[in-house]
Amino acid sequence: MKYYSLNKQSPDVDFKEATIKGQAPDKGLYFPHSIPVHEKAFFENIEQYSNEEIAFRLIQPYVAGTIADVALQDIVKETINFPIPLVPVNDRISSLELFHGPTLAFKDVGARFMSRCLGHFAHEHSEKVVVLVATSGDTGGAVAHGFYDVPGVEVVILYPSGKVSSVQEKQLTTLGKNIHALEVTGTFDDCQQMVKQAFVDEQLTKKIFLTSANSINVARWLPQQFYYVLAWKQWADKKNPPVISVPSGNFGNICAGLLAYCSGLPVKHFIAACNANAVVPSYLANGDYQPKKAIATISNAMDVGNPSNFVRILELFHHKLGDLRKVLTGYSISDDETRAVLKEVYQQYKYLPDPHGAVGYLALQRYLQQHTDDKGMFLETAHPVKFYDVVEPVIGEVVPVPAAIQDQLKLTKQSTLIAPDYNALKETLLRKY
Repeated sequence: MKYYSLNKQSPDVDFKEATIKGQAPDKGLYFPHSIPVHEKAFFENIEQYSNEEIAFRLIQPYVAGTIADVALQDIVKETINFPIPLVPVNDRISSLELFHGPTLAFKDVGARFMSRCLGHFAHEHSEKVVVLVATSGDTGGAVAHGFYDVPGVEVVILYPSGKVSSVQEKQLTTLGKNIHALEVTGTFDDCQQMVKQAFVDEQLTKKIFLTSANSINVARWLPQQFYYVLAWKQWADKKNPPVISVPSGNFGNICAGLLAYCSGLPVKHFIAACNANAVVPSYLANGDYQPKKAIATISNAMDVGNPSNFVRILELFHHKLGDLRKVLTGYSISDDETRAVLKEVYQQYKYLPDPHGAVGYLALQRYLQQHTDDKGMFLETAHPVKFYDVVEPVIGEVVPVPAAIQDQLKLTKQSTLIAPDYNALKETLLRKY
């Protein structure tokens, strides 16, 4: 499989080079030259396959020629070695729980897959690889744990000071060793812009072997297809495919779902469930795409005013808004609505979503009110304990802390405070590496 830059000013590359580079030299995102379409029988008989077989079949065409099948099977096995259950909430809505990995967030899958791919490729390089990543919340912890102690790889994580939850901050700042946290006195968009600038700075890239672990990286983006097909495996009514509501910020997750759909996965409709950062819902409604400065909300991982991955969705649908609208609907949910539905779902169904899952639930509920014959699922992208400071005042109860992170919460934060200025990042990197 070859990948091309969406800016179309850079040479085509294979999976290995796309993973290592992260972003094309012309600042474009890499995109596969062809979308594999799986046989109808694969999806019809999905229950006959193990989770590892499903994931391998999905990803192998994208990786072919760069990682041997035997090594890829090992990578896949380590990537999804935890449950991804589909849990009924009521008779029309289910929750796809993506928080059973090591950092209790959906990004564990992409981060684990990419870290193992990059570790595989790093053996072939004598120089140290520096992974540079911006996070609005869960990416940081997932990347930190995915890459922790991987030989030959250093990780630098930029996150907006005071704009990630206390649990998220602990997960990305307490590991030490090859994991380094930069606390930026700005927004996630500032962090993301600084990272993008670093990759096109020739003076920097000549001295440091940089790559990215954001969802712009194909090795982070592509394996997210696994969730959707594993959800289909568990979906009871195969004659009536689900409506899938995806809490959306940088749009990598829902883009992977749409990619799986284009590969043959049965899905009735997709919903982009957004918070007050409603750039995409507005575009789907009126055809006017206007990136804006991010607004801080209680579903902070979706506080993105200029979602990087949306250009990939446009490419998937050949930049035809009419075709995209047939498959995708967008909703914007306010913080007050998020709190209200979180409380309602907990009291009525004894199911506790996190703020992002609550946005996904309400968006799905609104769609199903207009489409009374349909049923669906929302993606529960993180364990509610990661946002206990938001959730506990709403439900009036303490959220139990899973044993997996109890010890981590006691550790001391290690971060370097920097201004939201590219030169501050560049100086830090050159000094460190």
